[in-house]
Amino acid sequence: MKETLRRSVRITNPQGLHMRPAAAFAELAGRFESSVSVANASQTVDGKNWVELLLLAAEPGTELLLEVSGHDAARALEALAKQLGASSVEEQHTANGQV
Repeated sequence: MKETLRRSVRITNPQGLHMRPAAAFAELAGRFESSVSVANASQTVDGKNWVELLLLAAEPGTELLLEVSGHDAARALEALAKQLGASSVEEQHTANGQV
């Protein structure tokens, strides 16, 4: 069953959503069949494209809206929300199943 889920997430990384966390997020999003979009107050981008994620210019404290649509949307949303909310590289690795 295809479902669409949304969740707001606040960026907690002290450097914001820069290249490394954007690439890690896009890589994790690519593991799911669901489509993934990420939006700020002014634009929506493809969550599987790290370059587009950088266009959000998400600084620490920025609130982003995740939208995930597909049969694995619930699992994807949970993992991706943890990834964006992780405050350090170590927490990001834990969030996507790496220790």
